[in-house]
Amino acid sequence: MLKTLSLSWAFNSMAWSGLLYTVFILHFVLVCQLLLLQPLVSALGGKQGNAAELFESVSQNIKVKRYSEALNDLNAAIETDPALSEAYFHRASILRQLCRYEESEKSYKKFLELKPGNSVGEKDLSQLRQAQSALETAFSLFDSRDHAKGLEYLDKVVLVFSPACSKAKILKAKLLLAAKDYSSVISETGFILKEDENNLEALLLRGQAYCYLADHDVAQRHYQKGLRLDPEHSELKKAYFGLKNLLKKTKSAEDNVNKGKLRLAVEDYKGALALDPNHLAHNVHLHLGLCKVLVKLGRGKDASSSCSEALNIDGELLEALVQRGEAKLLTEDWEGAVDDLKSAAQKSPQDMNIREALMRAEKALKMSKRKDWYKILGVSKTSSVAEIKRAYKKLALQWHPDKNVDNREEAEAQFREIAAAYEVLGDDEKRAKYDRGEDIEDMGMGGGGFNPFGGGRGGQQFTFTFDGGFPGGFGGGGFGFNF
Repeated sequence: MLKTLSLSWAFNSMAWSGLLYTVFILHFVLVCQLLLLQPLVSALGGKQGNAAELFESVSQNIKVKRYSEALNDLNAAIETDPALSEAYFHRASILRQLCRYEESEKSYKKFLELKPGNSVGEKDLSQLRQAQSALETAFSLFDSRDHAKGLEYLDKVVLVFSPACSKAKILKAKLLLAAKDYSSVISETGFILKEDENNLEALLLRGQAYCYLADHDVAQRHYQKGLRLDPEHSELKKAYFGLKNLLKKTKSAEDNVNKGKLRLAVEDYKGALALDPNHLAHNVHLHLGLCKVLVKLGRGKDASSSCSEALNIDGELLEALVQRGEAKLLTEDWEGAVDDLKSAAQKSPQDMNIREALMRAEKALKMSKRKDWYKILGVSKTSSVAEIKRAYKKLALQWHPDKNVDNREEAEAQFREIAAAYEVLGDDEKRAKYDRGEDIEDMGMGGGGFNPFGGGRGGQQFTFTFDGGFPGGFGGGGFGFNF
């Protein structure tokens, strides 16, 4: 009896175990089916064949720029129903917006196989090809540096038909950077980074734009973020370390100026300028700093050139205008100095330093236009009275009209110049005024001045006698000079 009960219990246990195993297998298969079919069910809104809900879901994903999710839903729907033509059309449209043109074209063609002659599909396919061609053209225009035309192709064609095209957006930022429209670069890359905060190209371009606006701290932060994401990114490394080197060179130049090491400062300024010729917002200050140092060193020509470079970048830079005026004084470009300093004085009429510099330049210009009596007598500004007298007597003999009968008019003109020069330089008071640049009355430059053919001024009479006297009424047998 016990044996019979034992066998019965064993058979019952086996039956229950088999039943439990069967239930487990059925549940396992059900779960697998649910996992495998979930994308398809999701794609069709929980009901296979419910295309309206599918396309509504796709539309919502596109609005929030979840293109990958929209494509996944469409791909799942197409796998479920390869004849679902609208799914091909929507997939082609999304791929076109992303400028994945080859994939998009295949989907459009599949749609047109299912819907031959569909005008909307044919129109969209044509737009795809226009966008693809325009993008290729824009890249070519970037390479040939036709920035304006390249931007036109992107804005009017590519980004109209492919508004989600990241390649086109990055290219647009590059074109704007090359065109030096740095504010627009910041704006465009801002949109890109809002969608993808780790876009390395956008971080690089945005950093470069901030750099060229001389906002170096913000530029470095963009470079550093990019390098944290990819420490070996060559362009980010080049931009980051290039900027650090530029700032280091600039500081070295400024420190050497403060220490009075002007020649070292010149080399540092030149080195900094050579690092990035396109960095105009920073280079304008480097050119000005170099100009100021060169003025201090007395290198007027080089200083004028450096200040002109600064003014080419910023024509309203007052200090560069003043420093160029000072540089032109060093090169004796009196008129140029007056022009620059007069312009500076008009821009800043209350600046007494500029007014003083202008007065110096105007005085120098005025002095440059008067006759150089020292040069006429062939003496230096440090010559003694005796040296001036000897030079005068020598030249008077050389150009005496009686000695130059064949070139009488020239001799008379030269003789008057010589006499007028001695009238000023032979008088201590007039000579001192002349050296100071003051106006001197009656110094032989106009009516009422010294007359070499008339009587003396008193004092010792020194007479040169020439045979035959002065022809034409210059006096009898001699000509007197007073010393």
